[in-house]
Amino acid sequence: MIGLEILNEPGIKEIKERNVACVSFVGNYLGNTKVFDDLFTKLLGWAGPQQLMGPDTILMSAYYDDPSVTPPEELKLDVCMTIEDDAKVEGEIRKKKLPGGKYVVMRAELTGAEEYGPAWEKIFEWIMQNNLEIDMSRASYEIYLNSPGEHPENHHILDICMPIK
Repeated sequence: MIGLEILNEPGIKEIKERNVACVSFVGNYLGNTKVFDDLFTKLLGWAGPQQLMGPDTILMSAYYDDPSVTPPEELKLDVCMTIEDDAKVEGEIRKKKLPGGKYVVMRAELTGAEEYGPAWEKIFEWIMQNNLEIDMSRASYEIYLNSPGEHPENHHILDICMPIK
């Protein structure tokens, strides 16, 4: 966990609802970068020709299950990008609204994919220490703030967002 750097300590924020296009996956994605690579390739392969990627486009992953409770083969994941309301989707690409509300948000810089788990543990510990209750009726998110391939050291910079009641 040497490279994990917390850029902003966890804090409570109100997040607005977002319209997204997404590709869904059910199965064990834990530590499996190929799943994410394949899903983002599908999503961006669809968005590119339609010129849906702009400077304000947000790429994110939405998680719906607690990996400590849900069997790995039943874990649900959506890889998403924000879109305008009137965007048309097709094939495996679906459109949905990701709910907003009260979230604990922590910004982190990770040196590699193996640090995602420890980063999630950090935000979870903070929620427990502050006696907050996780709202499992809403998705948790990772909001990607950079493209690791464009970072001089391939770091991942992201906001981890966990819904609370």
